[in-house]
Amino acid sequence: QERLVQYGGGVVQAGGSLRLSCVVFGRSPSAYAMGWFRQIPGKEREYVAAIRWSGGVQYYADSVKGRFVISRDEYNNTVALQMNSLKPEDTVVYYCAGDSPRYWSGAYSNPENFRSWGQGTKVTVSS
Repeated sequence: QERLVQYGGGVVQAGGSLRLSCVVFGRSPSAYAMGWFRQIPGKEREYVAAIRWSGGVQYYADSVKGRFVISRDEYNNTVALQMNSLKPEDTVVYYCAGDSPRYWSGAYSNPENFRSWGQGTKVTVSS
C-alpha cells in the first residue's frame, strides 16, 4: 500500500504563492492518478486537482482553475501543487491523495476513489 508524505504549507499574504509537495513511497502499479483535496474542519472534503501518472494530464476544480498548477515527477514519485494568486478562502488543510485505480477523470473529484492519503498540510492566507 502507498504511503504519502506531504511537505510545504505555511502562511502567505493574499495574492502570493505557495508550493506543496507529496512524496509517494511504495507506489502502486495499479495507481493511475494522484490528487489534492482540501478540508475545513467540520466541513466536507473538497476536490482541488488531479493528475494522471501516465502523460501527466491535469484536472482542476473550477475554484482553482487558472490559479493552481498540479504536476508530477514520475522518476522521483512526487506530486506538487503550485498555488498562485492565493485568496483568504484558500485557507484550509490540504491533503495529498493517491493510489486511485480509476480510469475515468470524473471519478477523481470523489475522495472515495483514492486509497492512500497524506498527513495534511495547513495553508493560511492572510488578508
